[in-house]
Amino acid sequence: MKKLLALMLAIATLFCFVACGTETSNEEEPVTPADDVAENTDAEEGIKVGFIFLHDENSTYDKNFLDAAMAAKEALGLTDEQVIVKVNIPEGNECYEAAAELVDAGCDVIFADSFGHEDFMIQAAKEFTDVIFCHATGTKAHTENLPNFYNAFASIYEGRYLVGVAAGLKLNEMIESGEITAEQAKIGYVGAFPYAEVKSGYTSFFLGARSVCPSATMDVKFTNSWFDIALEKEAANALITDGCVLISQHADSEGAPKACEEAGVPDVAYNLDTREWGPNTALVSSKINWQPYFEHMITSVQNGTPITQDFCGGLSEGVVMTLGLNEDVAAEGTAEKMEEVKAALIAGEIEVFDTANFTVGGETVTSYMADVDFDVDFTGDTEVIIDGVFAESEFRSAPYFDLDIDGITIK
Repeated sequence: MKKLLALMLAIATLFCFVACGTETSNEEEPVTPADDVAENTDAEEGIKVGFIFLHDENSTYDKNFLDAAMAAKEALGLTDEQVIVKVNIPEGNECYEAAAELVDAGCDVIFADSFGHEDFMIQAAKEFTDVIFCHATGTKAHTENLPNFYNAFASIYEGRYLVGVAAGLKLNEMIESGEITAEQAKIGYVGAFPYAEVKSGYTSFFLGARSVCPSATMDVKFTNSWFDIALEKEAANALITDGCVLISQHADSEGAPKACEEAGVPDVAYNLDTREWGPNTALVSSKINWQPYFEHMITSVQNGTPITQDFCGGLSEGVVMTLGLNEDVAAEGTAEKMEEVKAALIAGEIEVFDTANFTVGGETVTSYMADVDFDVDFTGDTEVIIDGVFAESEFRSAPYFDLDIDGITIK
């Protein structure tokens, strides 16, 4: 078994050995792929990278990771032998077993993509201390403080706000044409689970829509599954039957987009361009582009430089993106308005969770203790309202916004 220590000793680089064992801080600025590639233009011979995915390419969520992994592999010049992918790995001990198999296969860095993988990745990190373990959507790297375990996410709330603007413009067009009244501007949202990650996403989407269509409201239905085509389609159809005139989602299949195409209802998707399933209804999508993180992760191991403990990139780094704007469905001027709002988000002129723009129980939120240092009871431990803004992803990369704001109804 070729482990990271053996790799570093084999290339006789003492500096790399020391740097890879250095604990990074939560305040460290993310390293961009461009910085990494500039230092390391050729893939280091023999490095191996392992990927653990919850589902396969049939899940839009996992396909997004798979595509990014292959793009990073190509960009860094890695061979097929240097990248090992395991798919359909459940959120259970199977994840630990998959990680152990990847260690035995000689992987120097191993990545897993689902929230429920985290404890098993931590177990593996504690056992295989000379291998690097990275995990998306997790919450515990900053409290575990292991020198070989890291979390990563993105400020996807920026992207969801941005596509929410596109949705709000579409609602305005429908109102102006007489298709609906202002009071009928009800959005439906198909959510996987009532977790902070999903709540943060649908709330930011709603705030984006309301920023241009103040009469908008939203109903949310949860499927209690990350990936279930039938349940997601069923939830979308139920929301449409209940009067929702535009649908969005935080779920991992094409179920909702297909339901929207059949019903003739505009749809805003996640992770993939869904125009192939909904040419007449697909409006736009938001996604996390994982390629920059994978390049950071891999080249950091190659160069012996620190990996960001809680990586969180956004629009400005190209980690958060929109794609698939359908000019045949979008309201006139949508592309220009989205560019304007994107620039304002990057410049900090728009704060997605500005507390002046929402209420909870009719009241402005002036203080909130969020569960940043995760525990099973979701006990609030960190004040997150700073200068009138809910500081999402400021204290860890994974979302912790879990407020139920006015205007959104859970069905």
